[in-house]
Amino acid sequence: MAGNGGEKLVMRNVKYKSAPKAAGVPGVLIMTLEEFTFTPSDRTSVGVKVPFASTKGIFVTKEGVGKKALLNVTKGVGSEGYIFEFENFRERDLCREHVCKAQTAVQGDKGSTDKLARKQLSEKEMVQRIKLLQDDSELAKLHQQLVIPGILTENEFWATRKKLLTGENRSSHQRAGLKSAMLSVITPQNDGRSNKVTFNLTPEIIHQIFAEKPVVHQAFLKMVPKRMTETEFWNKYCRAEYLHSTRNAVAAAAEAAEDEDLATFLKQDDILTNEARRKIRKVDPTLDMEADQGDDYTHLPDHGISRDGIKEIPEPPTHYDQYKRNFLQDLNRHAEVVLDGRTIDVELGDTKSLAEAFARSKQDTSNEISDVNNNQERFNRASKMTEIEDLQAPHEPPVAPLSIKDPRDYFYSQQANALKTLGDTTSGARSVNRHIQTQEAYTCMRESLSDIISVGLHDSMIKPEVALKVCVCNVLNGLTHNISSTKYNLGTNNRETILDQLPSMTRDQLLNHWTSIQELLKHFWSSYPIKVDYLATKVNKLKDAMQHIYPKLQEIKESVPSDLRHQVSLLVQPMVQALDAAFAHYDTDLQKRMAKSGSKANGRV
Repeated sequence: MAGNGGEKLVMRNVKYKSAPKAAGVPGVLIMTLEEFTFTPSDRTSVGVKVPFASTKGIFVTKEGVGKKALLNVTKGVGSEGYIFEFENFRERDLCREHVCKAQTAVQGDKGSTDKLARKQLSEKEMVQRIKLLQDDSELAKLHQQLVIPGILTENEFWATRKKLLTGENRSSHQRAGLKSAMLSVITPQNDGRSNKVTFNLTPEIIHQIFAEKPVVHQAFLKMVPKRMTETEFWNKYCRAEYLHSTRNAVAAAAEAAEDEDLATFLKQDDILTNEARRKIRKVDPTLDMEADQGDDYTHLPDHGISRDGIKEIPEPPTHYDQYKRNFLQDLNRHAEVVLDGRTIDVELGDTKSLAEAFARSKQDTSNEISDVNNNQERFNRASKMTEIEDLQAPHEPPVAPLSIKDPRDYFYSQQANALKTLGDTTSGARSVNRHIQTQEAYTCMRESLSDIISVGLHDSMIKPEVALKVCVCNVLNGLTHNISSTKYNLGTNNRETILDQLPSMTRDQLLNHWTSIQELLKHFWSSYPIKVDYLATKVNKLKDAMQHIYPKLQEIKESVPSDLRHQVSLLVQPMVQALDAAFAHYDTDLQKRMAKSGSKANGRV
């Protein structure tokens, strides 16, 4: 079937070779967008049927007199490929283009998906992207032209526009610590109809319990699942919490005497008590910390700490104190855990894994360290935080973001700035007269000739001041002539350009093509050097997209009136030159990679 590289089916008479210098088996090569099949003319020979999804790249031989038109479809780096010899280079090149498109269709997004799948797009970032597309119609049009057809992926398109996202919508690299809210959500709830009491334990609450109550964490590791199930464990813990909420120390002591496991949750936390003693030992022993009457303000009228609607007032010590709950201790412990800032990187739904992760974290910090090591740890933590992007101060000076809705405004301002800069350059400590009279030039020339006769040609023939005047005068005259001719040709409005003389559709097409070319070239040049298959596939997609722009630019030139065709050609010429430079680099780099791979393993051409 006769066809070209843009068809979905390609059929050619070829020779299949196991090596570049082998004789080859003649047959028919049929290519679709999903697979290619080689059917030998000799029915006794074995055919080939390969899906493009299992291929990685292609290599071809250089075109020249006496050389064979070979195409090698490779299966991967360092592996053998499928070598086909064509009757001429033209048919070989058509099949090469078809293979590129087929590989792009089945593997185009595979490389980017593997790299970018780890970074989940947050809802805030998605909302910000949608807002940017809604506010900027040109950006939305570019997004529709490049992303929707699959030339660029979403992440590739937005990777070059990170600064458009505001700081509050950028993904934070900070890890979330424990919430400042205390464990008030696990207070018992009674429905009022029965004696049943309900506790609500979520994975986040269990995480906080393990962090704030080491005795519960240690008991979970010892008891579950050896002595009881996880449900039985949390039932006992909730029973202990309920007894503490009743503030009946006698009843708590009675039940603790009957159930040893329940007593673990009812008594004071020995682990926290030992930690407090170790901290007290670090205090300077010469410091007098004895409490006086001024510290005991809780016994004064209208003082006390309110918890769950009841005011806690210290009572005389009894042998039931170990079964009482002290709100000040709970508050201090909660604040200590929150300020500690240690987080556990484990799935919260798995309680067993969470408990084991806490155990490993405690084991790493169980040994006492000196104050010097404490300072070093704080320094290391501060150094680590400064590496986080959203915690660093901006290195760039605070400037307003550049937002140009109409590209012509930029060039108008640059024209004005160029004239202003030119004037500033020529102005120094003293003003320079840019208008040279004939008499002044004649006098200067006579002085220069007199200096040459008396001194010789040791210095410049023309004084710097005069040379500067002449140069500036010529430049300004040239600019004035160009601007005047533009006004004469295009009207009296100094902001009117050739684009304003064109039909609105033609003008929009030119601006649209120029914006698309800039975006395509930006991604094209950033893909070099090509070291992975993903970049090679990306470059092929960009090259195909840029190829389609050539005929569109030619159509625009032919569609305008003849009196404007020359001006339009001047506008189109930079676009064509930029595309030509990209294609020249593509061909040169492709030849280098082919030559480099030619000396490698068998199967490479």
